[in-house]
Amino acid sequence: MGKKRIIQKTEKELLEEREKIEAAVKKETKVEVPSARIKEGKIYISSSYNNTIITLTDLRGNVLAWTSAGAIGFKGTKKATPFAASKVAEAIMPTIQKLGIEKIAVFIKGIGSGRESAIRSLAARGLDIVAITDITPVPHNGCRSPKVRRV
Repeated sequence: MGKKRIIQKTEKELLEEREKIEAAVKKETKVEVPSARIKEGKIYISSSYNNTIITLTDLRGNVLAWTSAGAIGFKGTKKATPFAASKVAEAIMPTIQKLGIEKIAVFIKGIGSGRESAIRSLAARGLDIVAITDITPVPHNGCRSPKVRRV
């Protein structure tokens, strides 16, 4: 089988990768600004073991914008990290500011590691978080048990 080699990235490659991710975060989002400014909105954070997705909606639930760790440029297991979740929250902030949203209600779904870091990142950007609600589905009776084996 031979010796296994671990590929080490140089500092230059790491800096290029980081610049690429930051450029994707700062990339302009194409959002149509409605004539009447929206003051309040809802943010849904779906955090799984594989990815973190943030969706911005108005109070009626109509989707205004969304972004995910994969859309920003993270690949593989890096999509599920808290760092990726905070970058996703930073990426949706320009859209929130363009729409003029000041107050948000946050709804969290899932059991990934990016749950708290996404909220912290949104709060650090100066948004007024009205409520934080966990909407993770919880099984109340479990799966149906298998039928009895007959020998």
